[in-house]
Amino acid sequence: MDWRWTADLGVALAAHDAPPRVAGWARAAERAGLGSVWIIEDYFQPGAFALAGAAAGATERLAVGLGVVNPYTRHPVLVAMETAALAGIAAGRAVLGLGSSNRRWIEEQMGVPFRTPLAAVRESVEIVRRLLAGERLTFRGRCFTLEDVALEWMPKEPVPVLLGVKGPQALRLAGEVADGVHCSVLASPAHIRRVRTTTTAAGARAGGFRVIAYVLASVGDDGRQARAAIRAPLARYLGLLHGQSILADAGLDAARTRPFRDALGRGAPAADLVDDAIIDAVAVAGTPAHCARQLARWAEAGLDTPIAVVPPGADVGEQLALYARTLVPAWREATAGRRPPRAPKEKP
Repeated sequence: MDWRWTADLGVALAAHDAPPRVAGWARAAERAGLGSVWIIEDYFQPGAFALAGAAAGATERLAVGLGVVNPYTRHPVLVAMETAALAGIAAGRAVLGLGSSNRRWIEEQMGVPFRTPLAAVRESVEIVRRLLAGERLTFRGRCFTLEDVALEWMPKEPVPVLLGVKGPQALRLAGEVADGVHCSVLASPAHIRRVRTTTTAAGARAGGFRVIAYVLASVGDDGRQARAAIRAPLARYLGLLHGQSILADAGLDAARTRPFRDALGRGAPAADLVDDAIIDAVAVAGTPAHCARQLARWAEAGLDTPIAVVPPGADVGEQLALYARTLVPAWREATAGRRPPRAPKEKP
């Protein structure tokens, strides 16, 4: 399993206007020296697999990750089919992120029963892996049943499976069955430490288990302007994740985040409630020097790869250029002691 992409900064590509632009963004990310691009599938935005295929076809080196898809709107067999196709386009570069999503999207808005999410994810990992390995599968599980199913085309190399999970039980599951954890936006260095502790206790393979995280990232020579760009999305996510353990890890208890949940319920903006302490707890934003110091905290906590999330409304191309100039070298410096030496280039 090729994990070289984890040594470098990644970037998430998600926006309502992504379909006509994702190939160009992916090429720009590759030129910028990033290691991976990730497609966020938040409902009801453009679908992840089509965008991932476009990004894969436009690049040669970048890992292309799904971050993340769920087994409710896509049966695990369909996930395996789509992942095999992506791995065929991006040989050795595809990464699958699986998670359960959430009850509101799945059950309340789409009418799909949202039952036993941990069991559904566990069974999905097994089904997808066995099908991608070329097995003809009959399966009787708690959530899924298969009868004599086999893919007609399989990738030649294993596809890493990361779980997009946050809570204690789900993290233990990841340590048992997955190749790593894909942490949600609003993770923090303290959350990364908990992920490491919990998954290691559950049996995660030492040295072979990766932890990556979505990190809202905004960098610029004008630090105040860069930080202002992420206040609104931070306020929204704080409202959405109010009361969850991922925020408690960052020192943001329910009393601190209740105003964001209340504002979200009223449809009111709450960017003015996002202070500098919150920004520094769960994001990377400011001048290049400040961002470098923040990234060093994440590296020290044990994060393998930050996946930069471009603030909504920002020019993705401009941010990628800024990441290339600032965040990419800062992350390489922060992780210099654990980076394997790069292979020398062959002489022409």
